[in-house]
Formats: sequence, structure tokens, C-alpha cells
Amino acid sequence: MAVTPPQRAPQTVPPARTAAPVMMFVGDSFTVGSGPVPPWRTYASESARLLGWQPVIAGAGGTGYLNKGKVGRTFRRSFEEELAWRPPPDVLVISGGHNDQRWSTTQVGRAAAELLAEVRHRWPVTRVFVIGPIWLEDTPSKAYRVRDALAEAAEAAGVPFLDPMRKRWVTDRPSETVLPDGVHPTLAGHERIAAWLAAELL
Repeated sequence: MAVTPPQRAPQTVPPARTAAPVMMFVGDSFTVGSGPVPPWRTYASESARLLGWQPVIAGAGGTGYLNKGKVGRTFRRSFEEELAWRPPPDVLVISGGHNDQRWSTTQVGRAAAELLAEVRHRWPVTRVFVIGPIWLEDTPSKAYRVRDALAEAAEAAGVPFLDPMRKRWVTDRPSETVLPDGVHPTLAGHERIAAWLAAELL
């Protein structure tokens, strides 16, 4: 009598894992961290965490579109040295302007336009966002003019401009959101900025 071979259970193929989107940043101390806030706890890292994306953070404290800070490089140089040689990300966020007040707004706007043109040339399909200067309190009048110059450069490049100066970041207890230097966010302050940015990027 013929023996029927046992039937094998059909094998299930696990679904292919989809790589998380990559979000790169170029920025200043607000982006890379300052004081007790390390790079992996800044608003940049936290916004990527909220979105389930992979962050790559470039830049340095004191830098800007024209200001070289102690590291001796502008945002454009940070982009070229730290990011441009990598595969194109899904999203690039350029955040800053806080340190560019000693230049004319025309110079700042021109530097921003040149950086955006280089980014578009290298990465034509990457979504790019420009974030204006971050001021938590005591915002000087020049900062608004720098912001406007950056907004104009972004608009001319067809890039969305996000304006943190339109938001109120300091709570009724300032020490909760602002470090003792009166400039940079605490961990809680970074989390507030991250929640705003993540919502803007969705």
C-alpha cells in the first residue's frame, strides 16, 4: 500500500524590512547640543526619534551661514565635509542664523541661497527644510531681520521655511526650558522644539 508523504506546512516569508527614512541636519549649538545636553538628546535627535527616522547631525556650536565659530567653518563647509559625500538623505534640515547677526542681512541671505543651491545640485530629490534662528527669550531686533532674509532665500529656492521665533518656548517657570546661560534649551526645552518640528515635517 502506498504511503502518503507527510504534508509540509507552508512557510511564511517574513515581510521585508523597510529602512527608516534618513534625516540629516546642519546647525549650530541648538542642533548639536550645548552644556549638559548631548547631541543624542537635542531637538534634532528627538524629532527623528518621534518620527521613527534615522538622524545624522552635522555642524558645531557658534557656527552659522557666515559665522565660523571656534571650529572655523560655516554651515556650507559643515555640509561639504560632514554630509555631502554620503548617500542622499530623505530629508535635510538646515537650522540656524542665531550666530550671524554681525553680518548684513544681504550677506546672510546670499550665503543661505548659495548653500541651498549646492544642496539641490548634489541631492536633487532630497526634501529640504530651513529653520530660522532659535531664540528662547530676549530676542534682539536684528534677529528678526536675519530671519526674514533666510525666509526670502528659502522661498526663492522653493524650500519650506519654518519659523521658531513665532512660537513661545519658555514656560511659566523659565528654568524648566532655558539653561542658566539664558540662551540654550534644557532637555525639556529641546523636547518642546522637537515636538513642533516633528509635527511640521509630517
